[in-house]
Amino acid sequence: MANVEKTLKITLVRSLNSCLKDQIATAYSLGLRKIGQSTLQPDNAATQGKIKKITHLVEVTKA
Repeated sequence: MANVEKTLKITLVRSLNSCLKDQIATAYSLGLRKIGQSTLQPDNAATQGKIKKITHLVEVTKA
């Protein structure tokens, strides 16, 4: 049986203007730069921590 890793689709829904520098850096590390931009990321502890830091800026769905 293959090891299937779960993924999350993360979409930036709010602007990064007037955010803290560490929140902007977190969004960039997830590959999010423009409103409406989406990225697929693995569902692991590191990604969950990044999402928790910018939860008010993103929308997360399971892919």
